[in-house]
Amino acid sequence: MVYFVGAGPGDVDLITVKGRKLLEKADVVIYAGSLVSKDHLKFCRKDVVFIDSSRLTLEEIIEYIKKYDGEEKIIVRLHTGDPTIYGAIGEQMEELDKLNIKYEVIPGVSSFTASCAVLRREFTVPDISQSIIITRISGRTNVPEGEDLELLAKHKTSMAIFLSVQDIDRVVEKLKKGYGDEDIPVAVIYKATWRDEKIILGTLKDIAEKVRREGISKTAQILVGNFLTKSSKSLLYSKNFNHGFREAKE
Repeated sequence: MVYFVGAGPGDVDLITVKGRKLLEKADVVIYAGSLVSKDHLKFCRKDVVFIDSSRLTLEEIIEYIKKYDGEEKIIVRLHTGDPTIYGAIGEQMEELDKLNIKYEVIPGVSSFTASCAVLRREFTVPDISQSIIITRISGRTNVPEGEDLELLAKHKTSMAIFLSVQDIDRVVEKLKKGYGDEDIPVAVIYKATWRDEKIILGTLKDIAEKVRREGISKTAQILVGNFLTKSSKSLLYSKNFNHGFREAKE
């Protein structure tokens, strides 16, 4: 049996309880060594087989899974963050389906929610933004034409941009055109929840220069929107608001 497990963004305690328990009983752990904290491996048994997938092709990964599944081993495929977001698990699951190998996906804490959390902010602020766009800029992996960053920015909602900090100038250029405002708040969070985490705050006017100054070119989230600086109150806890568990006090 294969388990695709989300390891979380960095802090080893941000893995789910289910994910940690699977690591503890795994026979084989195939992990993304370039991204996943190796501290997760300390929770595994001493006799576990570790395979770093950072230098492997899809075909090589599947061969390892095929080999150990044939030996009826418990295999954990450990991905960073949440494997369902830019996790490249779809192609792996497709191959496992062809081989009739059973698998399960265990979600994890994504770097975009972790980044918002370390900023002590909320993506969905009443009257400010009630939607989140998760996207990336087009690079070696193409983005569909209708999902161009400039077009998405026209919605002027909260945004979390993955895998794009290396092209920060192009990101800013497209966001400026979309938002139509260079004073929109931006936060770049490098390695959210890791020990060497860095937080850079600015606006579309100055964030690119700040990011270059810090030398950040990978492993960072770009969060954009007025939710970063503006606040508002929801009705949920208002004393004037009725809901199924409480009567309004006034």
